[in-house]
Amino acid sequence: MVSPLASSGLSEVDDNIEKYRIKKMLKNLEEAKGNGTSMISLIIPPGEQIAKMQKKLIDEGGKASNIKSRVNRQSVEAAITSTRERLKLYSKTPTNGLVIYCGTVFSEDGRSEKKYTIDFEPFKPINRSLYYCGERFDVEPLKELLEDDKKFGFIVVDGNGALFATLQGSSKSILQVIKVDLPKKHGRGGQSALRFARLREEKRHNYLRKVAEIAVQCFITNDRANVAGLVLAGSADFKTRLSQSGIFDPRLAEKIVKIVDVSYGFENGFNQAITLSEDTLGNVKYVQEKKLITKFFEEINLDSPKIVFGVEDTMKMFEMSAVELIIVWENLEYIRVTLKNPEAEESATVIYLRKDALPTDAKTYKDSKTGTEYEVIEVAPLNEWLIDNFRKFGAKLQFVSDKSQEGFQFAKGFGGCGGFLRYSVSTVSYTHLRAHETSLHLVCRLLLEKKKKKKKK
Repeated sequence: MVSPLASSGLSEVDDNIEKYRIKKMLKNLEEAKGNGTSMISLIIPPGEQIAKMQKKLIDEGGKASNIKSRVNRQSVEAAITSTRERLKLYSKTPTNGLVIYCGTVFSEDGRSEKKYTIDFEPFKPINRSLYYCGERFDVEPLKELLEDDKKFGFIVVDGNGALFATLQGSSKSILQVIKVDLPKKHGRGGQSALRFARLREEKRHNYLRKVAEIAVQCFITNDRANVAGLVLAGSADFKTRLSQSGIFDPRLAEKIVKIVDVSYGFENGFNQAITLSEDTLGNVKYVQEKKLITKFFEEINLDSPKIVFGVEDTMKMFEMSAVELIIVWENLEYIRVTLKNPEAEESATVIYLRKDALPTDAKTYKDSKTGTEYEVIEVAPLNEWLIDNFRKFGAKLQFVSDKSQEGFQFAKGFGGCGGFLRYSVSTVSYTHLRAHETSLHLVCRLLLEKKKKKKKK
């Protein structure tokens, strides 16, 4: 089996993990809600002086004294003071800038509150200055950092209509869809062939003109193309005529990187166009994920003994150092629980539970099958534990999204966790999937039954 590391872009493992951490942090920040307008978001771009922002905070503190609500006024003043104190830890702005979030955050049940302050240097330069005080943190500037630098535009055009879309990182966005009813080649009634052909050609020309006009609206911003490349796709000759006609904006014409034939229109054609353009879009995260998971599925289909999936089986192989590359869904909500039987001197036991199955502050865990009560030694989100430990087991770690069809199937049908093994291990069992089986899990069970039938023969 060809090593998946050769083509999955895993030389950027650290970048992938850093982006995952930022995503998780942003999700928590976005969900946090404060008391009144006491949530401060502060961004200082590279090169800007700390003293300048300190002066701004002093000015904002003076304005806060005019807030009528005593509770809100005190919360805002406390947040500004905490932010100023955190700024004092820096003599100058870090290379990539500085981000500080500070405020009093309500708990999930809304009954209690706690002070929250975080400061960090972004993983790449953030060229935007921001001071915002509201009831929620402003995380949009950091979301923009997570987007891949290159955005590609797609125009899928055929005789039924056109679709305009973009692909950036692992995100697909459909900008606009138009439908059209064009006359066929042969008319009915008493129309002459020449007259009908002229009318048909005129309507096709007007249709292409409309497509060209919408393309400008979607892909031109401030007189410049807002995409790194443009892919034209479709059936028949519409896409070719569009690219070669004088009605297509020359600023977009020079951005065309590929023209592909697809069997479908609209969104299905868009997905097919992405697949057919993989050589051109090789560095886009969506394509990298799609390739990696497709390779994973191909190995399963070939009954490869070097594939494992499902949280329990994958982690069993992982802790044996048998996994070369572990693939994890970025939203996998499992926790790793380390248990010890207080009545026995055996080594600690590790189990994997869904996020809500065990409270984070639990002291004991009772096995529902045996009735044994264990002492809880450690509780950690599985994804976070993997980030801290994957190198100790000699593995590579890749987080994937569920934005592609393959990613969605991996997340929902294969447990969101799997891996490529270094060597064959025959102790893997997928029977635990029956307990939580859905229509998407069916493929997993059928693969297992297929293997059993082969063994009987």
